[in-house]
Formats: sequence, C-alpha cells, structure tokens
Amino acid sequence: MTDSGLPKKSSGYTSQILRDTFSRWGAKLGLFWIGVLVFCAVFAPLLANSHPLILSQNGQWQSPMMQFMTPNDVIIFSLFLITAILLRISWSLRHKIVTGLGLLFVVTTLSIIFVTPPELTIYEQYRDNQSAEKYDWVIRAPIPYSPKDYLRDEGDTGLEAPLSSPERTHWLGTEANGADVLSRMIHASRIALGIGFIATGIAMFIGIIIGGLMGYFSRWVDMIGMRLVEVFEAVPTLFLLLIFVAFFDRSLYIMMVIIGVTGWSGYARYIRAEFLRLRQQEFVQAAIACDLPLKSILFRHMLPNGIAPILVAASFGVASAILAEATLSFLGLGLVDDPSWGQMLNQAVQASTFNWWMAAFPGGAIFLTVFAYNLIGESLRDAIDPHLNKS
Repeated sequence: MTDSGLPKKSSGYTSQILRDTFSRWGAKLGLFWIGVLVFCAVFAPLLANSHPLILSQNGQWQSPMMQFMTPNDVIIFSLFLITAILLRISWSLRHKIVTGLGLLFVVTTLSIIFVTPPELTIYEQYRDNQSAEKYDWVIRAPIPYSPKDYLRDEGDTGLEAPLSSPERTHWLGTEANGADVLSRMIHASRIALGIGFIATGIAMFIGIIIGGLMGYFSRWVDMIGMRLVEVFEAVPTLFLLLIFVAFFDRSLYIMMVIIGVTGWSGYARYIRAEFLRLRQQEFVQAAIACDLPLKSILFRHMLPNGIAPILVAASFGVASAILAEATLSFLGLGLVDDPSWGQMLNQAVQASTFNWWMAAFPGGAIFLTVFAYNLIGESLRDAIDPHLNKS
C-alpha cells in the first residue's frame, strides 16, 4: 500500500529482473564501460577529428567538421537522439519500437540522399592555415586527428610510441601509417558496437519467431523446428565468415547478416523451453479462450514473461559477435581502411619489432568490452536463478 492508501502498482517480471540485475556491482561496471563505448561511438566526430569543430576566418564562422560529416555520422547521432527521446515518453513498448523504426528509416533515407561530404579530404590545410595565422580563432576536437589522417608531414615516421614526439601529442602513439591510435580506437568502437547489437538483434528476431512457434504449437512444428535448429548449430560461423570474406567483398553488413543468420538457434531453444512452460499457464489459456489473435498471444502475453533467459543469451551473443569481427580483422580479412581493434592488433604482429602500444590498447579494449558483456550476462543469470537470487 502507498501513503495515499491506494495499492502500489506491481511491475512486470522482466522489469523486476532488470532492476535486480543492475543493482549488482558486476552489471554496473559492465554497463559503465558499455556507456563509455556508446558515448565514444555517438560523439566520435566531436572527440577525434582533424577538421576543426568551429573556426573564424576574417570574421566569418564556419564548421569544417559539419561539412565533412558522413551519412553514418548523422544516422548514429539521430539513432541516439531518437532512443533518448522515446525512453522519456510514457508510450507502450510496441508504439516506441514502431515510432523509432519509422523515424530511423526517414532519417537514414534523408541522410543518404542529402548528406554528401566532399570526396577529397585534405587534412593539412587547416593545420597549415592555423600555423600561418590565417584564422581568427579555432576550436578543435580534444584529439585533433582523424582516424585516416596518415603521415601528416615530413617529420612523421609512422610508428611512434605514446608521447614520444616533441612536435606532436599522441596519447596512445601512432600506427604503421602514422594515424593516431586513440582516434582510431574511438572510431573503431562504432564497428564493435554495431556488429554486436545488429548481429545479435538479427539472431534474436529469428530465434524468437521460430522458437515461439515451436513452443506454442509443439508436435510436428516442434519436430521440424528442432531439426532446423540442429542443422544451423552444425554450421561453423567463423569458417563461413572466412569463406564469404575471402571470395566476396569485405563488408561489415555481410558479417552482421552471417553472424545473425547462423546464431539464432540458441535463442530458439531458450524461447521454445519458456513457451512450452507458459502455454499451460492460466493467463495463456484465458487468452486462447477469448479467441485473441495468435500474434497477441505469442508476443503480448507470452513473450514478456519468457524474455528474461533470452536477455542472458543476448549479452553473451554480443560479446561473441565482437570477438568474431576482431578475429577476422586480426587475420587480415576484416575491413580494409576503416579502423578496427582487430586490425590494429594485426599491425602489432606484422611489425618487424614488437610495439607494445599497438597490442596493449586495442587488446585491452576488446578484453574490457567482452568482459563487460559477460559481467552483465552473469548478473542477469544470477537474477533469474531463484537459487542464486538472495533478494
């Protein structure tokens, strides 16, 4: 009872699980690191950029950073803004998802059509003009180097240890082509988070659909579905990725689709087991007796009560997807020019001498990211398990 004498509204099972999960220190640490990565991924152009954020020349203001923004920059920032706004609105989850997907589709379409950065990028012009005092004033990013700003002048020697050059400040050193390591690591967080969330989202979507149908109908639907699950569990995802990347274009989207299409079987097993348990519950039988549509029974009544084990598997799935992309990049089969943590580890191995900063910082980022998702997954599992939940 509340102070006003009215009964307190009870929260759902999933909300209770999430609240109990993130009350644990392991989940808090993992969520903090993921939050740092999300911040770096969303605001990467503001954190690490060779183009000045704002400058004044002859009394006129301009923003080279805005002029060189890509459609991906606009889409990522818009996705973050849409998500933040929708979380503050007290709509139903279905309305939030539909509205968010609709707005994201509109923003993506408009960005691809209207956002056209210059094809030729000359990073030196701003540094040369600033040295010649042609600007009234300049505001630069905290890390004034873009991830593809290679061999900027004659003094560059390629690999430089952290803070070893008196002329330039590279907090984490530079890689073989002279690009700033910290800048590349910040921009590489986009690839790590993107492939983790999107690939896992594809796998969860397929697994929930197939697993839900298997658990609800059982019998011959369950038998056919389990045979399909066994077939996909026998597919070696890493070797399939190697084959596609070796014979086709090195595309991040192809990696996402392959990891998602081959990784849904585990989610299908979890949701099947939950639906087999829930289909005999009174609220499900009441929904069937009321002749509700199948999609309403599956996704409005049963799924919210059986989604918790899926969230545990999803946290580990995101970590596995990030490791798969890092492995491909480490083997030299990842993206060619875009920054990637695995790609930087590959440079540390290929160099004639061991350069500790090229191994320690990207390797540490991969370790912390995978460890953060594992911490969240462990906390979710402990919150769900009634024998481990002490609250």
